[in-house]
Amino acid sequence: MARIAGIDLPKNKRGEIGLTYIYGIGRATAQYILEKAGINLDKKVNQWNDDELNAIRNIITNELKVEGQLRSEVQMSIKRLLDIACYRGLRHRKGLPVRGQRTKTNSRTRKGKRKTVAGKKKAPKK
Repeated sequence: MARIAGIDLPKNKRGEIGLTYIYGIGRATAQYILEKAGINLDKKVNQWNDDELNAIRNIITNELKVEGQLRSEVQMSIKRLLDIACYRGLRHRKGLPVRGQRTKTNSRTRKGKRKTVAGKKKAPKK
């Protein structure tokens, strides 16, 4: 089992895909890491030997911020926005979309489940 940056990589996936299970590594970064380590992109994770695993670990630890370190940096950036009370910080505080998306429809991910508000009752006719 390949364990990198505290994450168990799936054994039967291609290396390029397996590395994306680490927070902070996408497809492009995974390709860069494997090319720099001199590993074929199509080689599966369970086919990596110890030297290749060590090369990947060294590249990730020396050049990239991943997992806990990256998560804490992102949280610190959001906290900074909240502290200075800029527009983006206020949107974070209210739990609304931060990057200009519409909120009349959509944006359910940020706003959560719909809360139904009862409409006005019509006055009875005489």
